[in-house]
Amino acid sequence: MGNYSVWWLVLISLVACCGIMALVWLWAHKIRNAGVVDIFWSYNFPVIGIILLLLAPGFETRKWLICGMTIVAGLRLGTHLSARIISHLDEEEGRYRQLRKEWAPSAERKFFFFFQLQGISNVLLAAPFFVITMNTEPRLSAFEYAGFILWLISVSGEALADRQLAAFKKDPDKKGNVCDTGLWHYSRHPNYFFQWMMWMSYFVFALASPYGCVAVISPAVILYLLLKVTGIPATEEQSLCSKGAAFKRYQEKVSVFVPWFRKG
Repeated sequence: MGNYSVWWLVLISLVACCGIMALVWLWAHKIRNAGVVDIFWSYNFPVIGIILLLLAPGFETRKWLICGMTIVAGLRLGTHLSARIISHLDEEEGRYRQLRKEWAPSAERKFFFFFQLQGISNVLLAAPFFVITMNTEPRLSAFEYAGFILWLISVSGEALADRQLAAFKKDPDKKGNVCDTGLWHYSRHPNYFFQWMMWMSYFVFALASPYGCVAVISPAVILYLLLKVTGIPATEEQSLCSKGAAFKRYQEKVSVFVPWFRKG
């Protein structure tokens, strides 16, 4: 059991995540592909999970449970992104190409600070994990069991959505079409929906711990990013450019986010 204060744990995690992002920036600079930041943004959460598992002073069973959840989810998403991004490593994704144009001629310097902000965001979003792993209460509560069940549903749903989309893209007969099968029949972004649900599960889990309400920051920030910033807006803009009228018809039929509501 560790005896570190929460502030020391935050500092150690911040140094680790920002250090990893500095190394990733060097790689991205060499290959001229900033998209690799997405992979390591996901992998940084397991790094934080391992730090807390080893150093946080909380109840061991609780630490193993929440850190295990964090590590599994981060490794799954990071590995999924790795398969997608590394398959076209010589071709930078559209949103990063656009940033490179907008930030010229000092794009690489600005990307360095962008990568560092990603590392900082890892630690900010890990607020539930810090709260939970400081809890020394030697029993699990109903909130923690409920959080785990919600997490299991969320990670399974996100993985299923990712597999369905990957299978659709691999089918040569579907080239140029919009994926509207499986979970994608009910939501234009089921993967994002279940990702947000996963962050909600961490919040529910944290409610059993002192200052657990602080953990609401994570699902709130993730929801804002998905709906307004880097998630849905960028994805839909790219889909409209590549699929045009077919994607517009899909937008008219299917809910943007909530998978159980289908239009028409």
